[in-house]
Amino acid sequence: MTAPEGRGTRTTASGGTFRILHVSTGNVCRSPITERLTRHALDHRLGTRLTGGLIVESAGTWGHEGAPMEANAATVLADYGADAGGFLGRELLDDHVIRADLVLTATRDHRAQVISMGHSAGLRTFTLKEFTRLVRAIDPATLPDPLDDGVVERARALVRAAAALRGWLLAPTVEADEVNDPYGAPITFFRSIGDEINQALDPVVTALTGVAAGR
Repeated sequence: MTAPEGRGTRTTASGGTFRILHVSTGNVCRSPITERLTRHALDHRLGTRLTGGLIVESAGTWGHEGAPMEANAATVLADYGADAGGFLGRELLDDHVIRADLVLTATRDHRAQVISMGHSAGLRTFTLKEFTRLVRAIDPATLPDPLDDGVVERARALVRAAAALRGWLLAPTVEADEVNDPYGAPITFFRSIGDEINQALDPVVTALTGVAAGR
């Protein structure tokens, strides 16, 4: 599950892929943490037993092109045993949105910016916490079996199901769908944001793979 084209990606029998794009502001704090925690969780759940076709990337609406992630973000990833190496920030481009099958943003403002770029992104763009809330309401038995149909088909069905629920399952508060920006904050705040992201990702990765944490 790597961002660069053609390196470390998994393919299904039909050769399909499913691209997940994480978006924040600078692409040096929240979205790098989310990207690398997602990859780490997918590798842990899938291992070599399943073929996935899952590609995980990130970018920033005001991305620091070519910049490393913040040192505190790398420390948070190390806390979870996730790989922070080789990361370079990217500015969000039209091509990133066009190629993405699922866009998960840190905030509602980021979501609005992605959707405003066009490319029919509305039905596949959510805040991370919004997507988590919707995924929790989806019966996994209604999704394709990853062993029979592949993880890519399951992921596509999951996005369709979440989009269908969006107007019916609203956030309890405006802030409930937000992940705050830790840029410039001490490591304690970065760790709290890392924990917040990790908790939001757990049901998403479970739904994507059909494999619960700890298995």
